[in-house]
Formats: sequence, C-alpha cells, structure tokens
Amino acid sequence: MTVRPCLPWPDKRLRRTADPVVEITDDIHATWQDMIDTMEAMPGVGLAATQIGIMKRLAVVDGSTQRGQAVCLANPEVLYASVELREHDEASPNLPGVSAKIKRPRAVTVRFINKDGKTEERDFIGIEATSVQHQIDHLNGKLYFDHLSKVKRDMLIKKAQKLR
Repeated sequence: MTVRPCLPWPDKRLRRTADPVVEITDDIHATWQDMIDTMEAMPGVGLAATQIGIMKRLAVVDGSTQRGQAVCLANPEVLYASVELREHDEASPNLPGVSAKIKRPRAVTVRFINKDGKTEERDFIGIEATSVQHQIDHLNGKLYFDHLSKVKRDMLIKKAQKLR
C-alpha cells in the first residue's frame, strides 16, 4: 500500500483525542495496511493513526522478532495493567532523533475491535505491552515525553529542535 508521512511535533493534531471507530470497513483495512507499511519503513514496533494525521482510534503493534505479525486494533482500551513496571527507551517518528526511558506496566490486557470486526481481549507482554500503551497514549493526545518531568521533557524537545 503506502508509507505515510508522520506529523511533525508540535502539530496540534498530535494533542487531539481520536474519534472512535464505528465499524470496520474497507477504508479501515486500507488505513491499517498503510499504518503497517509506515511502521515497517521506520522501522518501529507500533503506530497510531493520529501520528499520520488520521483522527480515528486505530493502532497497529508488531513486537515479533520475525515481523509480519502486526496486531490491528480499533478503539483499544487497557482493562488491566500489571503492577510490575518495565523500563524501555521510547521514541516517536513525530519527534525524530530523540528518545527517553519510560516506565510502564510490564503486561496489559487490552480490549479492542480486531480486523474481523469482533471485540477481542488480548494480553500484551514486554515490548508489545509498552508499544500498545504508547499507541493508546497517542490516540488520547499524549506523547511518551508527557511521562517525563517538565525539565526532562523541555530538554528533550529542545534537543529534537536542534537536530532539525
């Protein structure tokens, strides 16, 4: 399909909450495929539709080692999160060149609508748990650096601006 350009920070759409998906259509399937192509081109382990300017609650996640195992999610929501945290170096194509260590629950149970239009609950662990939480943040108008202190966040954004 198509590799889509990612919105550059501070595009205001990155701070908007995405609209719920009402039904899984051919357009939604095409958008998911473009998102997978875009994620693979980065390369990354996930992508939210808002990152490419599509204001719908759509995400893709693929933390597999062999790739090609992307999970397509519509309207994802975390039902349960582990108490145990996992630290991971997170980044975003919307603010290229920088990253930060973020602590998130090591495992989450997520409810979402899958490619077949069925409601599914799935456990995500490790890198996929981190990625799905990262994508849900994007769908809620948050970016990974919002989890940092104001001082660290400002330093990160300033560094990214210098790299442009």
